[in-house]
This record gives sequence, C-alpha cells and structure tokens, in this order.
Amino acid sequence: MDKSKRRAYIINTIAIIALYIIFFVLIQTQTMNKYFIGIAILTCIMIIMAMSLNIVAGFLGQMALGHAGFMAIGAYSSASFSIALFNSGTELPNIVVLILAMAVGGTIAGIFGILIGTPTLRLRGDYLGIVTIGFSEIIRIFFVNFQPTGGAAGLKGITKLVNFNNVYWITIIVIILIFTLGRSKQGRAIISIREDEIASESAGIPTTRYKVLGFSMAAFFAGIGGALYAHYQAFLEPSKFGFMFSIEMFVIVVLGGLGSLTGSIISAIVLTILPEMLRGFAEYRLLVYSLVLIIMMIFRPQGIFGRSEFSLTTAIDALILRKNTKNTVDGGES
Repeated sequence: MDKSKRRAYIINTIAIIALYIIFFVLIQTQTMNKYFIGIAILTCIMIIMAMSLNIVAGFLGQMALGHAGFMAIGAYSSASFSIALFNSGTELPNIVVLILAMAVGGTIAGIFGILIGTPTLRLRGDYLGIVTIGFSEIIRIFFVNFQPTGGAAGLKGITKLVNFNNVYWITIIVIILIFTLGRSKQGRAIISIREDEIASESAGIPTTRYKVLGFSMAAFFAGIGGALYAHYQAFLEPSKFGFMFSIEMFVIVVLGGLGSLTGSIISAIVLTILPEMLRGFAEYRLLVYSLVLIIMMIFRPQGIFGRSEFSLTTAIDALILRKNTKNTVDGGES
C-alpha cells in the first residue's frame, strides 16, 4: 500500500471515529432528544438503502423501481426470525440476535434477487422498471393478505434491537463493503456492462452472470436495511413498502449521482432530514421539498457528484493548498 492510500485510510478512519464520538457525546448529554436520534437512525437506514440501489442503478446502469419489495422481504423475514427466536426462550445477546436477523433478511432478499433477476435482467430500461414495480407490488399485496405476518394490520411483537450505536457501525460496514465491491474485479465487470454491454461480452465477460450478481447483491443489502428498519420500528405494515417508497429511494440515488456512492450518502442525509426540518411549515412542506428537487434537476441534472466520488483527503489538501497560496500572496504583498 502506497503512502497516499495509507494516509487516506487514516484520515477516513479518524473522521468516522470523530463523527461517532460527536454523536455519542450529544446523545449522552441529552443534547439530542429521542426525536433527533430517531431521525439519525432512519438516515443511516436510508443510506444503506440508497447505496444498495446504486449497485443496480449506478454500477449496473439498470432502471430498478421496485427496491422497496426487497426491503419488505428483508424486514418481514428478519422480524419473523427474531420473534421465533425470542419465543423459543433464547438467551443470546440482543446484538447477536440482530446480526442473525440481518443475515436471514439479507440472504432471503438476495435469493429473491437471483430469482427475479435471472429472467428479468434480459430486459432493459423502461421494461425492466415496469417489471420491478410489478414485483414490488406483488410483495406488498402478499404481505397484506398473509395472516401469519399480521396481514393488513401489520406485524407486531418485534423486539426493538436497533439503537444509534449499532446502526451507525453497521452502516459504516455496509458502506465499506459496497465501496470495496465497486473497486473489485467483479465490480469493475459490472460497471463495464453499464458502459457498453456488447463490448463487455466481446471481451469475455459473462454479462448475464454479473447482472444477476449485481442485482442480488443490491437485494441482499436492501434486505439488511429492511431488517434494521423492522427492529427499529418494532412494527411493520405493508403500506410502508409501496411504490412511492421505491421512487423516494430512486430519487435519492439520482440526486446523489448515478454511480456515486458518496453522492448517495449525502443525498440520503439531505432528503431524509429536509422533510423533518420543514414540518413546521406543514402546509408548504411538500411544496418546498418538490421545489428543491426540481431546481436540482434543472441546474445539476447529473446529480450532486455525477459519477465522481467525494474524497476527504483531496478536500483537506485543497484547503491546505488554498491557505498556503493565500499566505504566500499576502506575504508577497506586504
């Protein structure tokens, strides 16, 4: 590992730990009340959902508009697993139960990703979007009518296992895994399909296999997001995972920049916090929210970062260079 990469890792690690310490202090001193802690937890979950969708929409370049369906599968399957585990009288620590529930939710969602992706990824563009919408609605209607998980009344009795401490570090781990995927051999193969599928296939890349891999990985991480959501809310209702929720996630990815993971993170933070900040203007909240989206699409249609990534190391270097340049100019003038 060269010095620049080692320095970048050190700076990013310090920033991650420092951010956690800030939140920890704010929570312990009760500067952040339960309402704001809840917003922070939901923001972490939306970051996971946005980054998982970016694997399909950004890396793979496919229009997937039914991501809420995979989140629902992960949420209901993980919640059913944890309820059964607690009812059996388990003495496992809560964090272990949460990890097992996330593994179950992610795995089952990933399996459905393979089952859905294998036949549908032969389609492209609008056609794929329509199929994924249909899949998401089938999942929602299934849970509306499936009485073992509460039906339309929702699933109750879920133990609340998620708090800010564990959701923060789980989010960091997911971010690292998806960043690593994007820079791996498999990730680069997936990105090459987005750039030119015919050229990729001519170069010997099995495009169908990598399409299904990308789709199933996105479903897996969506399942993890669903598991976290279920064990934070402690209650699930099918109406939450409707078409508009899938559109919200897609909007986050588009505004952040298709293919930009840091863009998805920042966009998820802004678009999760912004509606809450506007609650004081109840009559105009949705109007202001929509206006911000329209302005963004007019002046920055490629998203916040496009396909680029934000680098904390580069930003620090730019600030230092700017300061040194200013000092040099000021010294020269004096």
